[in-house]
Amino acid sequence: MGTFIPNTKEEQLQMLNEIGYKDFDDLFKVIPDEAKVKGELNLPEGLSEIEVDRKVQALANKNVIFRSIFRGAGAYNHYVPSAVDAIANKEEFLTAYTPYQAEISQGILQSIFEYQTMIAEITGMDIANASMYDGASAAAEACWMCKDRRHSTIYVSGAIDERILRVINTYSFGRESKVVVIPAKNGVTDAEALKAALADDPAASCFLMQYPNFYGVVEDAEELCKITKEAGAKFIMYVQPLSLGVLKTPGEIGADIAVGEGQPLGLGLEFGGPYLGFLSTRQENMRQIPGRLIGETVDTRGDRGFVLTIQAREQHIRREKASSNICSNEAWCALRAGIYLSTIGPKGFEQVATLCSSKAHYMAAELDKIGMKLAYDGEFWNEFVTTCPDADKLNAALEAKGILGGLKICDGNVLWCCTELNSKEDIDEVVAIAKEVF
Repeated sequence: MGTFIPNTKEEQLQMLNEIGYKDFDDLFKVIPDEAKVKGELNLPEGLSEIEVDRKVQALANKNVIFRSIFRGAGAYNHYVPSAVDAIANKEEFLTAYTPYQAEISQGILQSIFEYQTMIAEITGMDIANASMYDGASAAAEACWMCKDRRHSTIYVSGAIDERILRVINTYSFGRESKVVVIPAKNGVTDAEALKAALADDPAASCFLMQYPNFYGVVEDAEELCKITKEAGAKFIMYVQPLSLGVLKTPGEIGADIAVGEGQPLGLGLEFGGPYLGFLSTRQENMRQIPGRLIGETVDTRGDRGFVLTIQAREQHIRREKASSNICSNEAWCALRAGIYLSTIGPKGFEQVATLCSSKAHYMAAELDKIGMKLAYDGEFWNEFVTTCPDADKLNAALEAKGILGGLKICDGNVLWCCTELNSKEDIDEVVAIAKEVF
């Protein structure tokens, strides 16, 4: 289809002449010659369908599929019920695009509404939106929500994933917003440093923390929230959604905004995407929320219906007036998350969170017996950092057995992760290999 143009060369030339150009070279004369392709592209000859299939399969076979995974750090190996694929892959969902005539697409609007409702419930907030790209950009959008004429400085915990921080810095570039990192101490945010920084800055707009943080530690979010609120800034929590099955919700803690990565909610690892950012907040922040907000109403006959209540998308207004960088639709990923949450239900949600925690604590205790001690004090949920004599050597030995080990981080320590998919036998095997290596 790439070479199919439904008009003749004569018609093309006539159109060019009509807008004041002699030919295509004249149309593109503003492009420097050094930027133009000279001669033929060095591309291989075309292949038949069978040859292409064989070539793609050969490439796919280079991928290493681990039978057991003990690495998280932002992408998590959770069980995805078969109902998620069975429903989400139906053609009417898989081929659906952004509903520009929104109210005609009642099914899509309902699926988004149900997703928003469940995200609001698990985070303990009043409202949630849709159409966030991923967790990192959702965090950046949340920070931007808090900015006004008098408050533009964004404070971020040094215990968050560095990739989230990089995205926040990218969003802030050119927006006259300064990003300040509050240092981490013993694996958690330095609360005294946060208090001092906010006290000296009347322009502070918000503080963002990760919960549990990048090192797996469940920080004292209520204390950090109190410090932030007393300084007149907004408190943002970047949360792992499944952890909220056992931990206090952002709503209970007092957060203004809750964001996170929705990948654990039925999206699988998928070689890195597409993923799903989520954002929920309190009612008073509704007008600042980015993306879309679907509402429930009744039609003229009194029947239940759904409407596109709020959208801050730049396609519909002048770019300089846009309040968000969100300009596409992540409804299919949101649909998967909604199906997942509906399938496992409230009890299943709590059970998954409990299993992740119990397995992680068992593994930490077993590693401690062979000298791999916890690197940080404090409670943890499903991720934790241990000391390790040689992380590279251990991970190589695990990989040889088809196991993806923990992530090597600073000082040679290892960030481990357990989910409900890691059996006791899997954990014992990792410990046995580590004992043999060291």
